[in-house]
Amino acid sequence: MRAVVQRVSSASVEVEGRVVGAISEPGLLVLVGVTHTDTRAEAAKLAAKLWGLRILHGEKSCSDVSAPLLVISQFTLYGDARKGRRPTWQAAAPGAVAEPLVEAVVGELRGLGARVETGVFGADMKVALVNDGPITLVLDL
Repeated sequence: MRAVVQRVSSASVEVEGRVVGAISEPGLLVLVGVTHTDTRAEAAKLAAKLWGLRILHGEKSCSDVSAPLLVISQFTLYGDARKGRRPTWQAAAPGAVAEPLVEAVVGELRGLGARVETGVFGADMKVALVNDGPITLVLDL
């Protein structure tokens, strides 16, 4: 699994002009990509990493201060543009594999006590955020 994690002051995601997920206080925006070999174990590991990642102000984690997370699926994290000008998406898992694993990350986070908002898997989403810092990390599991 791969995640792009951004510390944000606020963030939201719209689908067809309607806000489907939003956080209006400091927290994390997490874009999650899934590849063919990922499992529920990686989903649980990613959730634990996100919940305890100490990148909020004062080196705090979401678990320390009950900060919210906005989790959005993004298959393009496994795009490969090393050759040519058009990326390939071959490393991205198909929706039938990826969707349950993204849902597993969200479920694991909620099981840890996190407040989690989400996008809509496979939808054309418009993401807005106020990056705080800016702090952006790429996590590969």
